[in-house]
Amino acid sequence: MPQTPSLKRRFGSILYESMLLFGILFISGWIFSTLLQQRNALYLRHAQQAWLFIVLTLYFVWCWSHGGQTLAMKTWRIQLVNQDGSPVRAARAAIRFLLSWCWFLPGLALAWALDAHTWMLILIPTANFILWASAIYLDPQRQFLHDRIAGTKLVDMAEIAKPAGKRKWYH
Repeated sequence: MPQTPSLKRRFGSILYESMLLFGILFISGWIFSTLLQQRNALYLRHAQQAWLFIVLTLYFVWCWSHGGQTLAMKTWRIQLVNQDGSPVRAARAAIRFLLSWCWFLPGLALAWALDAHTWMLILIPTANFILWASAIYLDPQRQFLHDRIAGTKLVDMAEIAKPAGKRKWYH
């Protein structure tokens, strides 16, 4: 049975993914602003935000439902599967994508609701991030909360590729 990747590896994958997403969102934003002749950052701002959200959604849903891996996940040898180990379909991938916003949105919403200023704008979303990441310790398989709710799990592909005698005995 495949093991859950370590938290260190999952965060490494997330960091790498964020660098790759910078390029994807930069090019997508450039295409949007070029095609719609956006001359000012405030012109069509909400439409551009919606466009970038759609691009992100399509990227993750496509990658997760066609092989279970984004480019960063392939690099870190992590794969997304259903709880039973079967491949993830597009609807479940979309649910996981939407639930993954819980890493940020509750903290940002709370900061907005409290009319937070200065250091509180960093502290509240950071506390949300830490609490969400800490929720893995409530799960026996150490899966993220959004994976548990969505019915998915991350598996360590590096462990599967190793011969039985070479696998780590610790986790």
